[in-house]
Amino acid sequence: MSSAIASALQGIRAVIIDLDGTMIDTAPDFHVAINRMRADIDMAPVSSDVIIRYVGKGTENLVRSILALETPADQLEAIFPKALSRYQHHYQSINGDYSRIYPEVGTGLDAMREQGLRLACVTNKPIDFARPLLEKTALLGYFELVYGGDSLPRKKPDPYPMLQVCRDFMLEPHQVLAIGDSSNDAQAARAAGCKIVIVPYGYNHGLPVQTIDADGIVETLYQAAGLLAAPVPAPL
Repeated sequence: MSSAIASALQGIRAVIIDLDGTMIDTAPDFHVAINRMRADIDMAPVSSDVIIRYVGKGTENLVRSILALETPADQLEAIFPKALSRYQHHYQSINGDYSRIYPEVGTGLDAMREQGLRLACVTNKPIDFARPLLEKTALLGYFELVYGGDSLPRKKPDPYPMLQVCRDFMLEPHQVLAIGDSSNDAQAARAAGCKIVIVPYGYNHGLPVQTIDADGIVETLYQAAGLLAAPVPAPL
């Protein structure tokens, strides 16, 4: 399987990497901020397992989905502005405090950089949350580009962010690999014409990663770097 993935990844010159669930386990931050928000509007706390089902499609979607667990649709919009404001306040105050970098992220990024690959981070997390988190975890310096969910006119699963990186790097989509943890990442990459591999340890809206249309599953970013560097055997 690894040789098949390595073969599919020949000619890659740049890598677009997702943030939440791919490089950093931010579920504990979401858990704290969401439940502080819920306390502010007199709602009971919810478990982390519930919250991660809705991670990956942007802050507004996360807050709406959590409110919708017990709020009728005709009442949700009335409380949404306050809930969003309180969530943003709490998340900003604890951003990165409860998170952890996944294993082999740093070594994987080092290996990619040593190969001369250009690196971009594309996330649906608001840019005012994404950049401080990358800086706090000492990952920001790896990336030439960082686009958040509010940096561009459209966010993943729309292909726009992937195509913007291709334009910025002056590369064709087939020369760019995306690495993510969810169908959101895969749909964006596929629609853009980029290659896509998935890590198995993230969120994927609570669904098995094996259901994602991708070029393969890699255990870590370091394994992905190894596959990108692997020579393809000549045909017999």
